[in-house]
Amino acid sequence: MTSTTDQGRVLTTALAHEAAQIFDLLGYLKQRQIQVESALEKAIAVTYPEKIYEAMRYSLMAGGKRLRPILCLATCELAGGTVDMAMPAACSLEMIHTMSLIHDDLPAMDNDDYRRGKLTNHKVYGEDIAILAGDGLLAYAFEFIALQTRQVNPAQILQVVVRLAKAVGAAGLVGGQVVDLESEGNPDVTLETLSFIHRHKTGALLEASVVCGAILANAPDPDLQRLSRYAQNIGLAFQIIDDVLDITATQEELGKTAGKDLQAQKATYPSFWGIDESRRQANQLVLEAKAEIAAFGEKAVPLMAIADYITARKH
Repeated sequence: MTSTTDQGRVLTTALAHEAAQIFDLLGYLKQRQIQVESALEKAIAVTYPEKIYEAMRYSLMAGGKRLRPILCLATCELAGGTVDMAMPAACSLEMIHTMSLIHDDLPAMDNDDYRRGKLTNHKVYGEDIAILAGDGLLAYAFEFIALQTRQVNPAQILQVVVRLAKAVGAAGLVGGQVVDLESEGNPDVTLETLSFIHRHKTGALLEASVVCGAILANAPDPDLQRLSRYAQNIGLAFQIIDDVLDITATQEELGKTAGKDLQAQKATYPSFWGIDESRRQANQLVLEAKAEIAAFGEKAVPLMAIADYITARKH
């Protein structure tokens, strides 16, 4: 027999899903993008030596979805915090993400000429300055979050710093990139190896974006675990759709060179499953992600709508 508590959970879940479907996600994303852009604009001033700061700002202010900072702000609010509490962390996440893009585009890595519809950093400033611009953004990200976060217990700020460091280091993004480089041109790459690459190279920082916002709001551990599982699922769905779009979208739509995975002989989800099955797998991951946060009720509506956006996006 179904208990009253179980019936209440089912009703809460259904209401949250329904609210997510009518939620003005585009308006929400636009508002948050404006807030993040404004904070980033103020975060890094150009001073001597001007070239390095200009190079850092060139890639940081080149636009983009700003998904990671928006997720950080959303989870902080979900857990009872405020945008002001989470904005320094949100900016730091975008700095770290931008560093990874600058370095990923280098000739020694993915060797790309375009990013976010503009020439890549090394095409404008040279490889030497591009490497240093990425290094500068990474270092400044941790300085910024440590010095600028307000109204948050220092112990929670320390937790966030540790979480970000793990996400970007050898146990996260860097480790995923290493396995990605080693796998290029290897016809024997397994699905398990591919999942390792993307859960680390893409997923680790995205998971940190979700969890760090909640840590700043002092969310209890069970909530952090739910949000972590949500993030793991949308992170993998995001990468699957990225692999699909590399095949189906144009350079103008992507803002970067299309077809690079095929040229580099990289294993991708479509190479294992095909395009249609890849999309189905991504949709299933989104359903699982939304189920993880359904217990938060209407507070989870922005995160549910963002999960749906992951698979519906065109770039």
